[in-house]
Amino acid sequence: MIKITTDSTCDLPEALLREYDITVLPLGIVKGEGLFRDGVDIHPADIAAHVDAGGAITTTNAVNTADYLDCFSRLLKTCDAVVHVNLGSKISSCHQNARIAAAELSNVYVADSDNITVGMGELVLRAARAARAGHTPEEILAELEDLRRRMEVSFVLDRLDYMKRGGRCSAVTAIGANLLKLHPCIEVVDGKLAVTKKYRGSMERVVSDYLHDRLDGRDDIDTERIWLVDSAFGPELADAARAVLQADGRFGQILESKAGCTIFSHCGPNTVGLAILRRQ
Repeated sequence: MIKITTDSTCDLPEALLREYDITVLPLGIVKGEGLFRDGVDIHPADIAAHVDAGGAITTTNAVNTADYLDCFSRLLKTCDAVVHVNLGSKISSCHQNARIAAAELSNVYVADSDNITVGMGELVLRAARAARAGHTPEEILAELEDLRRRMEVSFVLDRLDYMKRGGRCSAVTAIGANLLKLHPCIEVVDGKLAVTKKYRGSMERVVSDYLHDRLDGRDDIDTERIWLVDSAFGPELADAARAVLQADGRFGQILESKAGCTIFSHCGPNTVGLAILRRQ
């Protein structure tokens, strides 16, 4: 049996994690003086309450080598091999730490997703399905290598104060963007996060414009399924995004998820994202 493991940044719904028996290692979330485990003893609502009360923005810690080694060692007692799918190596040191741990063991294979959130999550699911179908670890790694070059992940932000407080954009830029009601689109490009466009207006309008920009006129999209992810506490933005995807009419499945603490710490509430797999 091959066991699939991953990091909490995959943002896969709990039901899918259970269905495919995927083990998740939580990143650390630093809030105030405390260190918490993403999705275990801290959740996005806790971060929002802390920041809204005037607290400093939370920061994230990579899974350390010792935790990877402990997890992999434990799992190898009951399975033949472990395939671990990491958060992109250009975004976090998780991948490097997992590789160091894997080097201490036999039959542990570490894959760089080159991505985040549900783009990474889709690769994790594909790995789990391949494992159930009897594919070898080497075959799974080859499949993931092909998939990751075809995965597109992007998202639009409602607020910039999380980025500002976290030192990711200047106060002047944040103030100017807020006054102009600008909403940046952030995209994973070559494994790194880059601002590729800025939208203006209400978030409901921005979500619609953003999705049409990502989808309209394209014939290179694998339409078996598409992923929608958001960090909103109410249903309005997800409802608006889902309506656009349903009206498009091409997708066999529209899978939805909520962003975890890692994405929330960087982007804040009311962020909406999309994960698309290209055919080639």
